[in-house]
Amino acid sequence: MLIRFTIENIYSFGERKEFNMIPYTRLGTLNFHRYNLLDFEVLKMASIYGANGAGKSNLIKALYYLQKIIIKEEIPVGLEKSQFKFLPEDSSKNQLFAVEFIQDNTAFYYGIELFDGLVITEELYKSGLGKKKDELLFERKTDKGNKKTEIKFLEEFEKDAKSQILKEILIQEFIKPNKSALKILSNRDNKFIQEIKKAYNWFDSTLQIITPDSKPRALAHRIDIDSDFKRYAEDLMCSFNIGISSLSSEKKELKDFFGEDNEYELNTLIKKLEDSPEKMLALRSRKGDELTIVKEEDKIWVKRLKVGHLGKNNRSVLFNLEEESDGTIRLLNFVPAFQNMIFSPKVFVIDEIERSIHPLLIKELVKKFSLDDKTSGQLIFTTHESNLLDQKIFRQDEIWFAEKDKNGSTDLYSLSEFKEHKTIDIRKGYLNGRYGSIPFLADLTDLNWHEYATH
Repeated sequence: MLIRFTIENIYSFGERKEFNMIPYTRLGTLNFHRYNLLDFEVLKMASIYGANGAGKSNLIKALYYLQKIIIKEEIPVGLEKSQFKFLPEDSSKNQLFAVEFIQDNTAFYYGIELFDGLVITEELYKSGLGKKKDELLFERKTDKGNKKTEIKFLEEFEKDAKSQILKEILIQEFIKPNKSALKILSNRDNKFIQEIKKAYNWFDSTLQIITPDSKPRALAHRIDIDSDFKRYAEDLMCSFNIGISSLSSEKKELKDFFGEDNEYELNTLIKKLEDSPEKMLALRSRKGDELTIVKEEDKIWVKRLKVGHLGKNNRSVLFNLEEESDGTIRLLNFVPAFQNMIFSPKVFVIDEIERSIHPLLIKELVKKFSLDDKTSGQLIFTTHESNLLDQKIFRQDEIWFAEKDKNGSTDLYSLSEFKEHKTIDIRKGYLNGRYGSIPFLADLTDLNWHEYATH
């Protein structure tokens, strides 16, 4: 579960800003939206509103990059030049990412500071959640001058002779000044730092980020091997009433699908498949179809999703994913997301949840998740869709706004700061500018665009 995310000097975020999933204590609506974990409450949902260019997507992008820094063990290309552009020219301010979360009944705080392609500081603590002292798991620092890295572990590790040998090996051979150490440390077989693996797993498997350009992954494989998931996926897609009658998986052996003449390409794919931990590859065809290559029972299969539609005389016709609309593809991407949020403590962060989807449809989907009192995961998304501003769907502390301040820096704030009555029409208030975070269109009304006609 996500508790809070803090960033500074990244994209449109100049000053340090925090987004959090902590309930406002005096708010009594939708109490089943409050998950109680470790005697600490977190919210199940959050929507983030803002005008174009206000920075709401930058918040998601920053979290996405943090995830990549940890999992890929490298600073993504372009991140070095992503500092807040309105800082003084001689400024040498670090970029900060920090996140507090709960994974496997343990609360963690992880923070990393970057400067000019270097990891200046990186730290992981077991969080006391404000009730007790945080416990250090590791802290590393890099000197900007000589680029030398030092690392400190919890007290038991530092007092153990064998662990000190491991520490020296890590510093000399593995921990690099331009790479996160979290993944490396999570893979060490040392009894004193086993908790680090839990923290890494939150970034690797619990946190799921869906961008506007994301496509469904391994759907054909899941539909093929899991009959319960297939039934759920079909029921959900059919309930949208967009003409879909079935979902199925076309399954062919690798050589039959690609042809035996492509021997070099086939051998390359087989090697990649054997090297993959899951023994599965996800590819995209030139036209956009997803192909899942998987090894089962000593055979290598290619699976492709087929979408059934009913035509004249109830005749069912199968379509490839490439033939479906952007909206249908977007909904298919949400199918495993909502199932995971229902049954597991996954954290799904979706940028522009309404992209390519009808407003009434996305509202019903979000409402379905909101009113389900047996869910287990979190849903966080950015949106422009004002129809979702409904206090029957969201608590006030689950509605956030992003707005640029006079210095061009993005500010974040929750609707709960306004202390509105639970019966007020917040959609109307938002569109009237009561909470800020909307575009100002006065200049557009004065624009005489006929003056710019070419002759």
